[in-house]
Amino acid sequence: MAKKGKTAKKAEAPKEKNDVGKLIEAVSTEKKVIKADMLNEDKFERSKRIGWLNMDNILKAKVLVVGVGALGNEVCKNLVLTGYRNIDIVDMDYIVKSNLNRCVFFSELDAKEKKLKAEVVADRLKKMDPEVNVKYYTDKIENLPEDFIPSHDIVFGCLDNIAARLHVNAHCYYHNIPYIDGGTLGMLGKVQVIYPPKTSCLECGMNKTHMKILEKRFSCTGTNITYYEAKLAAEITTTSVVAAVQVREALKITSKKEDMLINNMFYYDANRNFCDIFEIPISPECPHHKKA
Repeated sequence: MAKKGKTAKKAEAPKEKNDVGKLIEAVSTEKKVIKADMLNEDKFERSKRIGWLNMDNILKAKVLVVGVGALGNEVCKNLVLTGYRNIDIVDMDYIVKSNLNRCVFFSELDAKEKKLKAEVVADRLKKMDPEVNVKYYTDKIENLPEDFIPSHDIVFGCLDNIAARLHVNAHCYYHNIPYIDGGTLGMLGKVQVIYPPKTSCLECGMNKTHMKILEKRFSCTGTNITYYEAKLAAEITTTSVVAAVQVREALKITSKKEDMLINNMFYYDANRNFCDIFEIPISPECPHHKKA
């Protein structure tokens, strides 16, 4: 009850504070001087303005990038800039001079010394952001332990051969690990998001031609070469677009926005400035979907 001579005031509902209000309150509590550019001191402040991005999940997620050539370079760069802090990379190849016009992390000296791609990318990522936890493996993904792929939250395919792609696809689908596969051919590119068990997988879209070259290795710089294939056209702007789409889809997965995902294949044609989504239905003959 109100005391005599004083009027009881009706309690007002607390008003929600905006970013500036919260900042002023925090600074006032700590008795610090308010600076005009304090919001700029948070590295991810602009990203946090995208309402659905879950930065806590992004900072904690563990991701795997298989292949760190042109596409892998761009994917790794985007992962660090968007906030991913736990990154494993796998690549057995070494750097050659023809890599340099589309690989942001490689230098002339790296090519001259034939340094390993995975080792160089890991080193440059740490220099790019010392808070990144990055491990690298200079071997074929097929040679790594069975529990390696399923120890990650998301896997990125940045590969140049079908055998490795299908190996990663099979392990991801079996263990329900989202797999984001990217590929380029000159001015053409594609991204397929495999989100088990809801979507089709990479093998659902394979044809007889793919199967004929399944066991052939395309790289001419790796070890144990059994097959040589003429190098294909590659171009950095196409690579950049494909890598950007791959990481953007990962952000959706990490932020629990599965309803926003590409459920089939994103196709990009830079010659015509055209992009579209192509349907890849689940194949009843696919070993990952075939019913017993």
